[in-house]
Amino acid sequence: MSPLCAEHIRAGYGKRTVIEDLSLEIPRGKVTTVIGANGCGKSTLLRVLGRLLAPTAGRVTLEGRPLDALRPREVAQRLAMLPQSPAAPEGMTVGELAARGRQPHQPWYRAWSPEDDRIAASAMRATGVEDLQHVPLDELSGGQRQRAWVAMALAQETEVLLLDEPTTHLDLAHAVDVLELVVALCRDTGRTIVTVLHDLSLAARYSDHLVVLKDGRLVAEGSPAEVVTSALLNDCFGLKAHVFEDPHDGLTTVVPARHGL
Repeated sequence: MSPLCAEHIRAGYGKRTVIEDLSLEIPRGKVTTVIGANGCGKSTLLRVLGRLLAPTAGRVTLEGRPLDALRPREVAQRLAMLPQSPAAPEGMTVGELAARGRQPHQPWYRAWSPEDDRIAASAMRATGVEDLQHVPLDELSGGQRQRAWVAMALAQETEVLLLDEPTTHLDLAHAVDVLELVVALCRDTGRTIVTVLHDLSLAARYSDHLVVLKDGRLVAEGSPAEVVTSALLNDCFGLKAHVFEDPHDGLTTVVPARHGL
């Protein structure tokens, strides 16, 4: 059974509908990436899956249970979401941020335990920021800061992790670094990870499963090799591009075509 499903979802903001009649099953233990042109509904879909936005029709299920029927603490114990450009209080350190991930698991009668400390430390170690635990977030590079936020999400110990544009504002080297981390976490822990990405080549290379949206509707899904074609990129993005299998690693690669050449 898929851990996270959307069934005939309609969602939007005010009177504006962004997603219409969208059904989707997220494969367990894989990295799924949602792609599509600007304004197609990628982040809106992730907000609906993370219960940050209530659909106006349809429903989302988490492990077979309606998401809106679960208490917020139950959701936070099973599903972690990292939004675009998250903010933290000024002066907060990496260690303090990671500790926040333990809040859903702390009962009212116990604020902190050695087990919480172990899990937070493990999350920082897994994301490569353990040596930075006493450093304020505003002193970190963009890539380090993203790793610190992922550490917080990992400390929640949820099976499902939603990452909305985790490479935003990062240069290519740091973007690759974060995505390598995402793939390693999925492989090493068996977590189900859903991301939203703008870079098509990175999405194709760092995903097990792609979901393609156009005008708020699901138009294609499957492995990168199945989904990413020149025709699809032209139809959904208005992009003329060459799509081929990288001879070095066999991964699907997208190269934009120069106009007039």
